[in-house]
Amino acid sequence: MIRKLAFACLPALLLAGCQDPASTNQGSSRSEIRIVGSSTVFPFAKKVAEEFVNFDPERRSPILESTGTGGGVELFCSGVGANTPDIVNASRRIKKSEFERCLANGVDDVIEIIIGFDGIALAQSKNGPKISLTVDEFYTALAAQPFGKGPNRAIRWPDINPALPDTRINIFGPPSTSGTRDALEEIIMEKGCKSDPAVAALSDSDKERFEEVCHSVRTDQAYTDTGENDNLIVQKLSTNPDAVGIFSYSYLADNADTVRGVPINGVEPTYATIESGEYPGARTLYIYVKQKHVDVIPGLREYLAEFMRGGEHDGYLTRIGLIAAPDKMRSEMLGRIKTLSTLDGAALK
Repeated sequence: MIRKLAFACLPALLLAGCQDPASTNQGSSRSEIRIVGSSTVFPFAKKVAEEFVNFDPERRSPILESTGTGGGVELFCSGVGANTPDIVNASRRIKKSEFERCLANGVDDVIEIIIGFDGIALAQSKNGPKISLTVDEFYTALAAQPFGKGPNRAIRWPDINPALPDTRINIFGPPSTSGTRDALEEIIMEKGCKSDPAVAALSDSDKERFEEVCHSVRTDQAYTDTGENDNLIVQKLSTNPDAVGIFSYSYLADNADTVRGVPINGVEPTYATIESGEYPGARTLYIYVKQKHVDVIPGLREYLAEFMRGGEHDGYLTRIGLIAAPDKMRSEMLGRIKTLSTLDGAALK
């Protein structure tokens, strides 16, 4: 009996010194789930937290922080224990370098769960002149050194294409720590950058130079970093009708009365075009969980199951903008939650 209790105590050693993890009388333990990360995933995680508590009022409400994907992963990978997050929300896949940092700090048990899809939407005020862009036009407007040919000198949209509205290039978007910014660079900007064959060839011959040319965003007044707050971008568009904003599709859907999507390559950002992959800005959303914290931090496994329930095709998360994952993928994710299978990192970039 004593031996059995000792083994049962091993997982908890990492979090609470082999004490009751629900105890709050010592600083080394806690009784609520702690979540950090993406501002894009935040409203979905918040809604799940509400449903999680509504289902059982005895549960403690999870603590959520909108830190941005990069900042959240840094906190998540800082170590294992009650003073570290249990979950990080991410609007892009964890990077190889980040995963290696996790391993170096003892976080060698990361579970990767795809919660659904989203789109990086370009939007503008309904009071502004309608604009439609190709991926190469958008890249040319946003890049620090378009196609590696020197600093970006484009001031007005006609400097890029005479057919575009004669207004200043004024773009509001996420900071460099945001997963939305990472996805913007890798999904949309890179596609536009590769329209130049010479630059596209760099992706094989000089990866570092390729990323410098294709992923670097200009730092002059044409682009304004608005921080980890997509709602602020929506507000900025209402007072700057000529401007273009970059944020999650869910925020576009929530504010459809005041803003409209900007087509990219002629495709509007909609639920259907993101689900089908037709929209160039479609992306995958993730949550990452520490296996060692599951079944030690109260309710963590149940919270994960609730996230998957909310993300069903007719679930409450799809009603606030999440694009549901295909049934086969959802089944695989539910299997990961059940078996607590971990990420080996081999396919990470």
